[in-house]
Amino acid sequence: MPAGLLPIIYLAFISLGLPDSAIGSAWPTMAPILGAGISWVGVVTMIISAGTIVSSLMSVRVVERFGTGRVTVMSVVLTAAALMGFSQSQAFWQLCLWAVPYGLGAGAVDAALNAFVAVHYESQHMSWLHCMWGVGASGGPMVMAQCLERSTWSLGFLVLGGIQVGIALVLTLSLPLWRDRKLPRVSGRRAGQEAASGAAPEAALPRGEAGHGAGARALSGTTAAPEVGEVLGAAGEVPGAAAAPGAGGTSDGAGEKLPARRTRAQLLRIPGVKAVLVSFFCYSAFEATCGNWAATFCTLARGIDAQTAASWAALFYMGITVGRAVSGFISLKVNDRNMIRLGQALIAVALVCVLMPGDTALFAGLVLLGCGCAPIYPSTIHATPARFGEELALELTGMQMAFAYIGSLAMSPLFGVFAQFFGTWLYPWYLVIFLVGMTVAGERLNRAMRVRERARA
Repeated sequence: MPAGLLPIIYLAFISLGLPDSAIGSAWPTMAPILGAGISWVGVVTMIISAGTIVSSLMSVRVVERFGTGRVTVMSVVLTAAALMGFSQSQAFWQLCLWAVPYGLGAGAVDAALNAFVAVHYESQHMSWLHCMWGVGASGGPMVMAQCLERSTWSLGFLVLGGIQVGIALVLTLSLPLWRDRKLPRVSGRRAGQEAASGAAPEAALPRGEAGHGAGARALSGTTAAPEVGEVLGAAGEVPGAAAAPGAGGTSDGAGEKLPARRTRAQLLRIPGVKAVLVSFFCYSAFEATCGNWAATFCTLARGIDAQTAASWAALFYMGITVGRAVSGFISLKVNDRNMIRLGQALIAVALVCVLMPGDTALFAGLVLLGCGCAPIYPSTIHATPARFGEELALELTGMQMAFAYIGSLAMSPLFGVFAQFFGTWLYPWYLVIFLVGMTVAGERLNRAMRVRERARA
């Protein structure tokens, strides 16, 4: 894998994070002008989240048809168009309209790039990839703030859209670097034979779970990408996961079989898949609730003034960004499984700090919450090829992205309902529920992987 492609991938993830916090930072100014209520921004974010869920689930077909490079370019173009549309919106319904391409673009590139990096690069690059998202997410509000100081929110979205157009141009020029850099796939004949025989296929070459050498070979270019017959075929573990030999795929005219399509029900029957989806749901619910309600908890439950509380809430995101940069170096010596456990342990310590009296403990707790979250998301994604096989990486990454968006979309607003009826003091205890959920699901996943490894020994 050419090292020159990495900066392009990092740039694409900066573009993914750049608009994420912009509408929230501009909404207090936008709402009166558009005749909208303060709470109406939730409608826009729900439309965006729905779009990301749909495009994440469709990412397999889209990437197989057009390739990761083209999908990345088109996704950035869609978000650029949405931001330009935001800048010209004169009514709330227009924002809702432009939220559709925003969500569709974000979900497709998120799943495609996460799967691509998980298969082709080492664990540290996944951590740094998500660190770049943090850079973009931090930069968006800064750009918007400067534009609000000098002009209006329309200019802010126009500038952000222009930046996205520039990134899209760079990505377009980089398309030759993506040539022949495809995700491994299982042929229809191979998948059909495995399903018919019920034999366990060979293990995939581990990247994060048991070693770090594969990604280094990919970077150096000394070892070619695995042939489709060499990678793990999980269809052998799922009865009926593929058709009979010769029926699972179609010929492309050159004798090569296209991959046998697995339904989501078949994927869910693979040992460990349900556990990783539950774990991802709980993690994303935790992160969204933690970030969205930190300032409200500080103000209403701990009596901190609103301005200070707003700045303290940003500590969580700073902890994530810095933590992911540091996690990239730690992952050189620690595998994905233990990186996830390390993050969960830090979160537990952080929640104890948040529950303690005193502003100093709360300050430290918010920083540690971000640092604890930092390695979990990228390490879970990076471990997918080693756990389930490279040819399933894109399909399962898309499903994980969808569950992540569902978790953040549903659970953070649910806390708002609880807070309204019972009080914001529930904040750390609500987070404890998701920490326990992701830890239990994660250990069940690890147990399923150990059973599979012993069966292959």
